[in-house]
Amino acid sequence: MAEQGLVYGPLGPGTLHLCVDMQRVFGPGYPWAMPWLERVTPAIERLCERHADRTLFTRFIPAAHPGEGRGTWGRYYERWADITLEKLGTDAVRLVPALERFVPPAKVLDKHVYAPWTEGKLDAMLSGSGVDTLVITGGETDVCVLASALGGIDRGYRVVLVGDALCSFVDETHDALMELYLTRFTEQLEVTTVDEVLENWR
Repeated sequence: MAEQGLVYGPLGPGTLHLCVDMQRVFGPGYPWAMPWLERVTPAIERLCERHADRTLFTRFIPAAHPGEGRGTWGRYYERWADITLEKLGTDAVRLVPALERFVPPAKVLDKHVYAPWTEGKLDAMLSGSGVDTLVITGGETDVCVLASALGGIDRGYRVVLVGDALCSFVDETHDALMELYLTRFTEQLEVTTVDEVLENWR
């Protein structure tokens, strides 16, 4: 599509790599395993190797016990009782080993809902930091990445999605969201590749 790429130019010094929920719980052997996670990890590693000090990893932290959570989250954790910390243990929420090695200098932000903005910690971290651009990788394209991108747009950040560094459970919804990103948010969101980010963020 014509909109694809860094249509608003190179990435400046106010750029932050926001890597969404690349955790062991979404890897092989877990109920929420994403088939694409291992496929996109090397692309994310390339970004981290170049910009570890400008990388922030988010981690989705499930409820401690089945049925726990505010409002519909309680029902959610009745349905997904096997995903609670009581059942999984805390190792499951750690970053995948290939990315965990970048912390520090990369930072980690824990959240209990899809968006990293809702609980206020990301706003607090970015306040006064000079960050004006978010380069987003991780998963899922159609859930937590969506929530992260829309929150960034609402706050006026330049939002850049790295298409070959995003993963999801289902090809169809990934493809549908990529179409949405490219056609409905053309003034506020760009979709590009790892190669283009590395070439334009020095």
